[in-house]
Amino acid sequence: MKGSPAAASRFPAAAFPVYRPAMHAIIYKICPETLWRDAEAAGRFDGAPIDRADGFIHFSTASQTVETAAKHFLGQDGLLIIAVDAAKLGDALKYEVSRGGALFPHLYAPLPLDAVKWMKPLPLVADGRHLFPAMDA
Repeated sequence: MKGSPAAASRFPAAAFPVYRPAMHAIIYKICPETLWRDAEAAGRFDGAPIDRADGFIHFSTASQTVETAAKHFLGQDGLLIIAVDAAKLGDALKYEVSRGGALFPHLYAPLPLDAVKWMKPLPLVADGRHLFPAMDA
């Protein structure tokens, strides 16, 4: 019977795992180089204007970066792609539903610069898209 002790023993809570999205080891931020250089001088990155307006810093997983660049940065020159060690961001990093129902990493705190693994230029090519570097760790 539903809700009875017998039902509880047949269906222990441990048998029903809680859904948690897979944590990506590395997440990526596309950022104008001038904005990033200001962050380096300040010792932390508080986000781009859109991040501050939304209340969190937008990131992408490796598989989301090309579409993010095309949607939000098409034709923009002087960009960097920044690889971030997601494990260093703690509970302030949340994966939330966004574009097309996909889960995107959002950071509800400033980005500490010690979480940055590397940064590379994101050059613009003739058709307004970007040439992505090798994104290995």
